[in-house]
Amino acid sequence: MDIHEDRRRAGSFGDDAELYDRSRPSYPAALIDELAGSGGLDVLDVGTGTGKAARLLGERGCRVLGLEPDERMAVVARRHGIEVEPGTFEDWDPAGRTFDLVTAAQAWHWVEPAVGARKAAAVLRPGGRLGVFWNYGSWPAPLEGELRAAYARLEPDLEAYSVLLGNGDNHRHRGAAEAIRATGEWGSVETACFAWSLPYSRDEWLDHLVTHSDHRTLADDRRARLLEAVAEVLDRHGGAFEMTYQCWLVSARRSVGSDRH
Repeated sequence: MDIHEDRRRAGSFGDDAELYDRSRPSYPAALIDELAGSGGLDVLDVGTGTGKAARLLGERGCRVLGLEPDERMAVVARRHGIEVEPGTFEDWDPAGRTFDLVTAAQAWHWVEPAVGARKAAAVLRPGGRLGVFWNYGSWPAPLEGELRAAYARLEPDLEAYSVLLGNGDNHRHRGAAEAIRATGEWGSVETACFAWSLPYSRDEWLDHLVTHSDHRTLADDRRARLLEAVAEVLDRHGGAFEMTYQCWLVSARRSVGSDRH
């Protein structure tokens, strides 16, 4: 099953939308500056969640419309001042509206790749831009081996693909770029990486873990055992650490001469 077809995982984030909003990392300022430019853009933020990226774009002077299928997440985004419409991108009716920028922060993998790329092209103005991006974290070296061992012992299937351990899901941007190119709807498709870091206490990291769908959808007893093992590892290393992040952006421009509208 492709990840965008796993609706159980896709729908798990709103189980505790407030925790998601508190615990998920933000995005580097350089990335937001790259997308927002001098501001004044009309932006459609696909899978806006609790509006973490939408708020950053709004602070740069963009007018942001969020699109979010989970009403529990949308409630939090609206509380932060983000206008949000319900629905998945594939089924959403733009009602003739067009945008300068379409974004998806940590969410494009929940969209059917070809459909999403074509629809983004259809709702962008000539010269408009698609920008989809993901945070990938890297553990400090002293922690990595012990954490991988804990996952391999308790949840080996999870360990095989967990984005939190730098495995298979850490290449989402590559698949997205390939799918966007394959539609033939775009000019150049480019990738860029923005490095940043964020400190975590043990409890902050445990809260962060359960906002990820692969951890969230574990049975309660299995998740509790895993979190206990992670906590023990972190305690042995002082109970705090600095996570190094790479935020990968996939960017594509809609051809200026297109007559799709």
